[in-house]
Amino acid sequence: MPIPDELIKHFIAVNAKDELAYRKMLATSEANFGPDHPIVATVLNKLAGLLQVTKRLGEAEPLLRRALTIGEAGFGPDHPTVALCLNNLAQLLQDTNRHGEAEPLMRRALAIREAIYGPDNPNVAIGLRAC
Repeated sequence: MPIPDELIKHFIAVNAKDELAYRKMLATSEANFGPDHPIVATVLNKLAGLLQVTKRLGEAEPLLRRALTIGEAGFGPDHPTVALCLNNLAQLLQDTNRHGEAEPLMRRALAIREAIYGPDNPNVAIGLRAC
């Protein structure tokens, strides 16, 4: 059954508004906290996620890489936020058929979550869904 045109138009309009809001949040966060603040990494991740959903993977990738760099510098290499950044970037790499690049990122994200939460914690399973 095809998706009605009205629903497609609504989805596009909502995503366009969300993208504009995320881009404004990014500009505001960078202006108020500096370009390398962990809050900026969070906004970059959100914007990149929206770009991924709308199949703009080429635009999303540099944002995810920047978010990872900021997260590692701001939180340290073994923080849950870094695991999230690694997982998001790995998912994008999988979506672009770059599985060899994605796997080490997924393994690192999994190792971080296991070290923090323990291997049986539900937070560990979050990363497993992409593997």
